[in-house]
Amino acid sequence: MNGSKTKRPDISVCVPIYNEEDNVALLHERIVTALEPSGYSFEIVLVDDGSTDNTIPRLREIAARDPRILVVRFRRNAGQTSAMQAGIDHAIGRYLVTMDGDLQNDPADIPMMIDKLGEDHDLVVGWRINRQDRLLSRKVPSKLANWLIGKVTGLPIRDNGCSLKVYKAEVIRRVPLYSDMHRFIPAMSIPMGARVAEVGVRHHARQFGESKYGLSRIFKVLLDLMVIKTLLIFARRPLARFGGVASVAAVTALIALLAIPASTPAVVPMTVAALTASLAVFLILLGLVTGVLFQTHGGQDAPRQGPTDRV
Repeated sequence: MNGSKTKRPDISVCVPIYNEEDNVALLHERIVTALEPSGYSFEIVLVDDGSTDNTIPRLREIAARDPRILVVRFRRNAGQTSAMQAGIDHAIGRYLVTMDGDLQNDPADIPMMIDKLGEDHDLVVGWRINRQDRLLSRKVPSKLANWLIGKVTGLPIRDNGCSLKVYKAEVIRRVPLYSDMHRFIPAMSIPMGARVAEVGVRHHARQFGESKYGLSRIFKVLLDLMVIKTLLIFARRPLARFGGVASVAAVTALIALLAIPASTPAVVPMTVAALTASLAVFLILLGLVTGVLFQTHGGQDAPRQGPTDRV
């Protein structure tokens, strides 16, 4: 950690970075320029996701000049969601901001989004009003994905892929992130009763480096969407949900027992009865444990350590 933190800042800006050597200095400058006049105290958590260029040396130079910078380094490339989770875990601000490190998100929108959060919201999502990306490879797939995500989750967010979001710290810490699920944060906050707002934000064309996204992520979105839908189903009254499936297993066990001949033991019905009865008991216990975990998850602010180094 660079410097000592004696006071909790108002804002923690968490930025995953991967091979952005030409962007990091300007990124730091723009964040500082946007937040210093706002009156909010802030820290900047820059998470290097295993960069192979000169990103880390340049991050070290920036951190040496600014004690508000915390650099977290992954030993290997783990993906944007993991890097974002690491930034959230190490941040200590009351409000957490996530954004991309490619200068396409505009830090000047952060104060406006913080003010919107203060209007009794828990999460403020940015949507890129004039998106500066390629039509066929980025815009069209994004529109289709946003429509599908809205239909499946019941939360019609216009731009789930926009990384510029602002959260209350106690809310985002209760949202588990893995795989590529950072784009589903609004949907995953539904079971917690989070109040979500959406605001238009600026978007700039990439000036330096290359985009890390391609059409291949469409398949990841579809797979993750299936997982999210399952999580949302079982997050609401988990004992009742698991209990319903357990009831089917219990009925199957009963039918198998009734199918056993009175005079001669039958191996197959007995095996089926034993397995399905065990499954019913397991599902009930799983429902109880899930309910307890859902009620208690995220209650602590202590950072969860991952495969990272602080530099």
